[in-house]
Amino acid sequence: MSDRFEGSVAGLSSPASHAFAVTPSDGVDLPELTRAVYVGGSGSLVATLSSGSTATFSGLIGGTILPMRIRRIHASGTTATALVGLV
Repeated sequence: MSDRFEGSVAGLSSPASHAFAVTPSDGVDLPELTRAVYVGGSGSLVATLSSGSTATFSGLIGGTILPMRIRRIHASGTTATALVGLV
């Protein structure tokens, strides 16, 4: 398959080129920092961002993409489901 953008350098505003399923954990970071997180099922998400700060995002609607650099999604307090890390 041809890729017109193969030689381009991806920036944070570029579309994601990789995805992975997220299993929330209070003790383990994600395999890599995200560019964004897809929230498949509605709920709340407790995340530690790349800066080290932790925040709770409440009232998320399923189908939302959160454009955030996240290092960990905590199990405690996270009720959103079907989470996908995008990089």
